[in-house]
Amino acid sequence: MAQRAVQLDRDIISCPICLDLLKDPVATPCGHSYCKKCINDHWDTEDERRIHSCPQCRKSFIPRPELLKNTMLAVLVEELKKTGLQAAPADHCYAGPEDVACDVCTGRKLKALKSCLVCLASYCEKHLQPHYDVAPLKKHKLVEPSKKLQENICSRHDEVMKMFCRTDQQCICYLCSVEEHKGHDTVSAAAERTERQRELEGSRQHIQQRIQDREEDVKVLQQEVEAINGSADEAAEHSEKIFTQLIRLMEKRRSDVKQQVRSQQETEVSRVKELQEKLEQEITELKRKDAELKKLSHTEDHNQFLHNYPSLSALSESTHSSSINIRPLKYFEDLTAAVSEVRDKLQDVLRDTWTNISLTETEVDVLLPQPEPKTRADFLRYACDITLDPNTANTLLLLSEGNRKATYSQHQSYSSHPDRFTGWEQVLSRESLTGRCYWEVEWRGRGGVGVAVAYKNIRRAGSSQKCGFGHNNKSWSFDCSTGSYEFYYNKVQTPVSGPVSSRVGVYLDHSAGILSFYSVSETITLLHRVQTTFTQPLYAGLRFGWLPGDSAEFCELR
Repeated sequence: MAQRAVQLDRDIISCPICLDLLKDPVATPCGHSYCKKCINDHWDTEDERRIHSCPQCRKSFIPRPELLKNTMLAVLVEELKKTGLQAAPADHCYAGPEDVACDVCTGRKLKALKSCLVCLASYCEKHLQPHYDVAPLKKHKLVEPSKKLQENICSRHDEVMKMFCRTDQQCICYLCSVEEHKGHDTVSAAAERTERQRELEGSRQHIQQRIQDREEDVKVLQQEVEAINGSADEAAEHSEKIFTQLIRLMEKRRSDVKQQVRSQQETEVSRVKELQEKLEQEITELKRKDAELKKLSHTEDHNQFLHNYPSLSALSESTHSSSINIRPLKYFEDLTAAVSEVRDKLQDVLRDTWTNISLTETEVDVLLPQPEPKTRADFLRYACDITLDPNTANTLLLLSEGNRKATYSQHQSYSSHPDRFTGWEQVLSRESLTGRCYWEVEWRGRGGVGVAVAYKNIRRAGSSQKCGFGHNNKSWSFDCSTGSYEFYYNKVQTPVSGPVSSRVGVYLDHSAGILSFYSVSETITLLHRVQTTFTQPLYAGLRFGWLPGDSAEFCELR
């Protein structure tokens, strides 16, 4: 009976809005009680409508009622607080179908805060407290609430599975390890977890590295997209200007031809009309003469006839028929033929040029495995222009040919720069290399040249091996001399055999981790291939130091 009274009191002193103990309780005119702040906040949202209602019975009030303190409830709340009574949990604290429920709660269960791997039970905040207060329970392993705790129980022996059988790759209990798994390779689940955790970390590092590589590839592709869009916009704009100029030129020529035709038309018509007028005048004169002669022929007076005949019989000079040149429908044939010839030539030019435009392809590298090129034509699809960065050149290197060529020479008066190699006769490219790239180096001299690639963060100052191409883990160098090849990486020397040529081709597939060197002459021959993982963009480099006068030049392939 007492328990029922306490439950009734708890319902009475809970605010219907916040579901917590009433704070500063007030009553509405309809008799319902709320926390003063809760009901004021509710009515503040209804101020615009100027009608305020009770959240429980929905009775409306105009104007906004004055709230009066519910003295009796306020006293009751204070008294019950002293006895330790708390309001019922809010609905969101109870476990739903998707939640893990407390295994100790009776009736409507609360959400579990933790699960215990030793007790194999889940606890709400209240029932979890002993695991924080009782010494033996403090040693238990608490984890995030789980519905799968029973999966830790051996279905055969009803024991907690704390062992792992590596032979059968499954969790087992201790009794399993001495019965059906006897003689198997068994360890504690914790030991197996530690081992698998190390593997997991290794896998994560590998995945994170791949993510980083793919993100770099995405950036490269994004740059390629921007470059394609920029180039396309520029080409379209330039083509539009050219075609506009052509159209204007055609319009002008059309106007000139039209004006020429009309001018010639006017001249020819004027000439013909002038001749026509002469002929008409001659006809009029002849008709007048004919009338006079006709009249004279009827004269009966012989003397009068003979007297007038000489003057009437004399005719003026006639317009000669040869001066009339009739060319029916052929006055402008030459001009029409000339215009037609221009049209035909222009059509031929546009047709041939359009065919060339249609055959021109722009290829974009994508992140799909593709075979390495086989022929030099295949490699040239990935040709890139490389120039040397003067700020990296050692002072004994002379740059020329638009900074594409370096010669081991006398001291040069370069300004001081933090990127300059000070102890090694080396130089790096301006351009960073990612994706698939191909370039060729033509070298000359009796000493030899190192054709290299390196990360940007390779050390520059001093003569230590940390600066030299191929003598550290930040660079790769293919050394060419008159009689042999050698490859260097991280101070390891690898002799390379193959046809010696003064031109070396370098192919890089950054995302695939491929770096290949080729002898280039009439044919292209693979000399050495590296398969690794590149973690940064690369820069092309040249290394000297054998004999002054040796030189190397990045060839123009486009």
